[in-house]
Amino acid sequence: MPLDSLKHSAILSTLFKMADDIELIGASEFIKDRLYFATLRSKPKSTANTHYFCTDDEFIYENFYADFGPLHLAMLYRYCCKLNKKLKSFTLTRKRIVHYTSFDQRKRANAAVLIGAYAVIYLKKTPEEAYRALISGSNSSYLPFRDASFGNCTYNLTILDCLQGIRKVSFRVENGDFNWIVPGKFLAFSGPHPKSKIENGYPLHAPEAYFPYFRQHNVTSVVRLNKKIYDAQRFTDAGFDHYDLFFVDGSTPSDIITRRFLHICESTDGAVAVHCKAGLGRTGTLIGCYLMKHYRFTAAETIAWIRVCRPGSVIGPQQHFLDERQAAMWMQGDVQRSQQKQPRGVSRLTSSMDDLTLNPTHTTGPGGILKSHSIDRLQEVSNDYIGENGLCMTQGDKLRALKGRRQPRSATTGALR
Repeated sequence: MPLDSLKHSAILSTLFKMADDIELIGASEFIKDRLYFATLRSKPKSTANTHYFCTDDEFIYENFYADFGPLHLAMLYRYCCKLNKKLKSFTLTRKRIVHYTSFDQRKRANAAVLIGAYAVIYLKKTPEEAYRALISGSNSSYLPFRDASFGNCTYNLTILDCLQGIRKVSFRVENGDFNWIVPGKFLAFSGPHPKSKIENGYPLHAPEAYFPYFRQHNVTSVVRLNKKIYDAQRFTDAGFDHYDLFFVDGSTPSDIITRRFLHICESTDGAVAVHCKAGLGRTGTLIGCYLMKHYRFTAAETIAWIRVCRPGSVIGPQQHFLDERQAAMWMQGDVQRSQQKQPRGVSRLTSSMDDLTLNPTHTTGPGGILKSHSIDRLQEVSNDYIGENGLCMTQGDKLRALKGRRQPRSATTGALR
């Protein structure tokens, strides 16, 4: 090649590199000269030195009301697979990889959680280190997440809260309308129905529909937090323990309910499946108390992790309830561990992943084992089951109806682009 051509090629290469450098001014650097996160006003074109990709329209949060994230666990898993594939790609070996997002504050916050979580899980950064990278340069602040309610936001969940929650646990992908919150210990699911059917586009399942999965995954107990819609004996006859700990939809549990729930879970060897109407508000709140007591999660970490596992969980006053109960849960956990002299830290989570009874229903199995228990604080609700059309729409009904209207999305990890 002539000398002039070589000089011309070198000049062009330098100019292209300078253009890339200008584009990356203010970007967050996660791997030096290799992985970046940037907020850009327009879609950039990949060059000889830099590969750009965006997930804003690939991983989309399905909101209930004014909530917009964080993205759920299956999407985080798919994002990590996608980014790992790019980092290992032969054709991208010598290129800088830039995950870019738009100035849409909602999409930007979700994108930040994705790459921040990747940095925590795969790059072994602390949540604080990942967050510092995210707010470096021109990426100064992010819109905080909120609950899945219609009213004003009264509790802000930050990017850092989400990263701290993810740091404390390992994760598995969701399966159907039930999600593991603590692998091998807590399964949150939507309330069963007397018979399996489709209602307003939402699939309702009879208790029997869950039996094979529960047995396969060592779920031994079921806790119901909503009004009685199905007969608990259908679970107990199949060999599962069943407990009723009712409290009003959208409200917070009493001390009696909380203590009873913790006692049940601490006394159960197998996994516990917990449900209310939609398996979001009441369910997430009580499981959150367990996380704070046994794993010393902060309230914010608790809410963040449960929402990553099961979007829409913990709503309205339930957020503040967990905040107020944090110190008491920590103290109870510390006392219990000191008495048992068997410290139970976060490693347990990452490696697996008297009461008032108004209308008790007791059924004994072989050996006189107690199979069904009830705490029911609403006197107007008797042991009769609630009719299919006998109730007005509750918060749980509305959330399930919104889920039913959603169109199914592809589970692909996306092509390498």
